[in-house]
Amino acid sequence: MKKVVKIVKHTLLIVVALLIVLFAVYVYDVRITLPEVGRSKLEGHQVKTIGVDRFQLDNNWLRKNEFGLWELYLEGEAYERGEAFGKLAYTLNEQKEAAFIDEIRNKVPSEGFLTFLKYLVGWINRDLDDYIPNEYLLEIYGSAQSMSDRFDHIGPKFHRILNYHAAHDIGHALQNMNLVGCTSFGVWNDQTDSATILIGRNFDFYFGQEFSKDKIVAFVNPAEGYKFMSVTWACFSGVVSGMNEKGLTVTLNSAKSPIPFKGKTPVSLIARQILQYASTIDEAYAIANTYESFVSETFLIGSKIDKRVGLIEKTQDKTELYFSDTSRMVVTNHFQSDALVNSKENISYREEGVSDYRYQRVNMMLDSIETIDVNDVVNILRDRNGLDGDKLGMGNEKAINQLIAHHSVIFSPNELKVWVSAAPYALGTYVGYDLNHIFNGNFNDSISIAADPFLSSTDYKKYELFMKVKEQIQVYLMTGGEPFLSESVIENFIASNPDSYLTYFYLGDYMRAIEAYESAVDYYQVGLTKNIARASEQQHMQEGLRYCIKKTQ
Repeated sequence: MKKVVKIVKHTLLIVVALLIVLFAVYVYDVRITLPEVGRSKLEGHQVKTIGVDRFQLDNNWLRKNEFGLWELYLEGEAYERGEAFGKLAYTLNEQKEAAFIDEIRNKVPSEGFLTFLKYLVGWINRDLDDYIPNEYLLEIYGSAQSMSDRFDHIGPKFHRILNYHAAHDIGHALQNMNLVGCTSFGVWNDQTDSATILIGRNFDFYFGQEFSKDKIVAFVNPAEGYKFMSVTWACFSGVVSGMNEKGLTVTLNSAKSPIPFKGKTPVSLIARQILQYASTIDEAYAIANTYESFVSETFLIGSKIDKRVGLIEKTQDKTELYFSDTSRMVVTNHFQSDALVNSKENISYREEGVSDYRYQRVNMMLDSIETIDVNDVVNILRDRNGLDGDKLGMGNEKAINQLIAHHSVIFSPNELKVWVSAAPYALGTYVGYDLNHIFNGNFNDSISIAADPFLSSTDYKKYELFMKVKEQIQVYLMTGGEPFLSESVIENFIASNPDSYLTYFYLGDYMRAIEAYESAVDYYQVGLTKNIARASEQQHMQEGLRYCIKKTQ
């Protein structure tokens, strides 16, 4: 322990020195130019409350539906769209920002290190506004006008919201924190029951329970470009899952990236440009090829016009277009094109074992169904099982449904229909929307698919307990303090998810932290018998086991 303290002290000295340098650089060199805006049509207009959880600002509105999903309609010029978004979603945005900051504090409890990170991110993103189209700068700037004053100590409102648009990218760059591990797939022609296109995706971006709440289904009628829908959150102008009026869909899946040291265009804003201005796969590729991206990413593109699905694979210096030679496309978190499949980062990530495992599981399920309909897509997205009867436990990254998804969505581009999962994860009701009607002003359509029965089961209640205790252990491991797990809590924690390696992974780390080395040995040994998601996690437990065995001798 003394050795660890010594290392920490030395690290903090280095951090302080770097902080001083970065602070000087930040003050003198970091400049984000505020966009120039004219007089807004919404200037002086106030949000009207027209019912319970129903708000209106001119023609723009926000409401919560019976399934707990927020629905949003925005129209007009860029700045006015952003202004309306910010005003309508003020409370949701304040809650989202608080959740985001609280989770960062849980993961990085040192105030000094948080300050260092603030300036480091500021330096990395010093020219972020140079890489974002002016239309989206204006929209984001409009939203920034209604951001809460509570967090002004972190940075100016516009600076903060710009950096939040790069948070998705940072999560991808830090994949070892298990923030992301999405799954998407598309089927068409002979794979479907009506020779149509079906696309399913789980957006497994997890940054704590609070951040996962209050997702928004946005319908946008921009002054320029195509009308589109997107699954998003408060004051986030980027796109991670969406479909436009031409039947073109975009979903993002992370790929292994080097840690970026210079901010470029956030991938969600590249996806937004595609969704708003592309009608075909080739047009989507042309747009993606225009930008330098912040991180590596894959863009699964479905196209009603092309009658198929394509995959844009993008690194910081290459953009490739990949097509399957069958009537299906499965995408997890590795590249598939000839140009990128053998890249250093791709090989390194595939060696972890999670991406190929999920890829094989999706293909196995697709192989078992002769022709696929929407209900089959739902069953695949909700699948928590492993290959060939493997027991994964709950929350394993190898599962298609990892029980962490911010949202799950299904697209039928030919029909212009979309289904979005209500909370939690991919388990709630898939609320259906017919965009043929919605884009013509009829927002009262509902074509929904029932919630997963697992949601009302005893096992799900156990999973809720598991997540609660797991996150408490994670916070303790980061912040320290007095040991807090009683014997009864430990027993219930094990019983909540006995087949998962994660249960014993965290108990092993906890016992090691409180120097209960014999108990740590026991938990690590059990954990190593389970189906472990990542090779690096197995190595972590093996190293922990060896360390604790030495301590008991």
